[in-house]
Amino acid sequence: MGEERLEGDWTYVRVEQREHVVEVALARTEARNALNGELMAELTEVARRLRLRTDVRAVILTGSADYFSAGADLSASEARRAQPSLIESRRAVMAGPDMCRAWAEIEAVTIAAIEGYCIGGGAALALSCDFRVMGEGAYLRLPEVPLGMNMSWRSLPGIVALVGPSRAKQFVMFGEAVDAARCLDWGFADEAVGKGMALAAARAWAAKVAGLPPLPVRMTKEAVNAISAATAQASIYMDRDQYLLATSSQDFREGVAAFREKRPGRFTGE
Repeated sequence: MGEERLEGDWTYVRVEQREHVVEVALARTEARNALNGELMAELTEVARRLRLRTDVRAVILTGSADYFSAGADLSASEARRAQPSLIESRRAVMAGPDMCRAWAEIEAVTIAAIEGYCIGGGAALALSCDFRVMGEGAYLRLPEVPLGMNMSWRSLPGIVALVGPSRAKQFVMFGEAVDAARCLDWGFADEAVGKGMALAAARAWAAKVAGLPPLPVRMTKEAVNAISAATAQASIYMDRDQYLLATSSQDFREGVAAFREKRPGRFTGE
């Protein structure tokens, strides 16, 4: 069976292959690479085509020169909540988790090259990769809890595995930016480099991987991921239902209003 084409008429991503290395760049620049349904669908499809490619040894995922992604598209989320059917909403909110899972399931080694901000779903996507290289001034941030949501997208087990429970709670609860230096110290990042140098550094990582025997590399990735995620399903199977509950609350509406009005939220637990 022939390999599926990677290059194609993508709208929101750019895909380029150089020998054994594939580079995938988010390209929804008019919305700061915010993850709407179309962009997530393309990222999921690219990952699906890459999953078992034997000619690919490393995959680099990157954003723009000034930012990786502004996170999930809030306007798309609001449109989804207007749907009357709960079961349809429950299906729709799997787009983000399915995208992250597709990237985690790529057999080749994946490396995220991050410049600027990498927020919410964008951070979840980057954390689905095997390695992360961050330029100076880059940061990860999860704004979900301060906005009145839980952090879903089935990303919590991976976050805990990388940085431990206490730092995971800080990162998720407070919604504060964690810069490249702290990401390196905590374990979110594998290398911190000068501003604008993340992609070059990721290419060096990819070249190093591509020079290794591909079979034991793939087996090592599969084994380590299986060990670190052994109990993941037991802990995250309900997070989409928690998301639907949280986003139906008054606190969520208040959190979004406070964010847009640039004021502290007034939360009541309702």
